[in-house]
Amino acid sequence: MISAVSRLAGAWNPCGRSLAAPALNSRSAISPPNPAPTPPPGLQGPVTTMVAWGKWGVLVCGVAGLLICAGKMAIGHRNRATFAADGATGIPWVLGGLSLAAIAASVVRVFLG
Repeated sequence: MISAVSRLAGAWNPCGRSLAAPALNSRSAISPPNPAPTPPPGLQGPVTTMVAWGKWGVLVCGVAGLLICAGKMAIGHRNRATFAADGATGIPWVLGGLSLAAIAASVVRVFLG
C-alpha cells in the first residue's frame, strides 16, 4: 500500500521526486547550539542595578496597594459596603503581584536556564 502511494505521489509530483520526508535517526540529527546566557561586556553592573531598583519599586507599590486596600476597607465598613468589598477584593491582586515579583527570576531561569 505504501509503495503504491509513493508511486502515485511520484507520478503526480512535477519534480519527479517523492514527497515523503527522509527518516532521520538520532545519530544523524544535528542539535542546535545552546550556550549559557552571558551579559554583554560592561552591562552586568547597570542591569543588576536596574533590576534591584525594579524590585524596590514593586515592593513600594505592594505596600502602597495593601495600605490603599486597608483604607478602603476601613472607610467602607459603615454604610459603604461596596467600597469595603472593593478593598477586600484588591488584596489578592496585590499579593499576586508581589508573589510574581518574588518568583520572577526563578520562573525565567526555569525557561531559559
